Amino acid sequence: MLMLFSIFVIMLSIVLIIIYYMTNYISSLDMSEKLTAFECGFDPLSKMRSPFSTRFFLLVVLFLIFDVEIALLFPVLSMFYSNISFLVSISLTMFLFILLFGMFHEWNEGALDWFSN
Repeated sequence: MLMLFSIFVIMLSIVLIIIYYMTNYISSLDMSEKLTAFECGFDPLSKMRSPFSTRFFLLVVLFLIFDVEIALLFPVLSMFYSNISFLVSISLTMFLFILLFGMFHEWNEGALDWFSN
């Protein structure tokens, strides 16, 4: 079984490498595309664009952190249909408490407010 799996992986790798080389029609030496303007219209050789909003960056990072934590809750919440142990219930409660504590702390610090007062 292991030998069959190894042969399959090797053959799949060879096929994917062949497909990559057959479809790799863009030359890495062609620099004309790098000298054109971006899709958004900015000239890459001009001065640096306006600075990125730190407040927006902080809001995006906080959203990603809480979004990943919420995504981690889905498998745990699906366990409620089966019998779960007391230890799992306590650990889930602690995880939710830490998540809510972090959210309320960021809210209290004003990081979630888009408009500053």
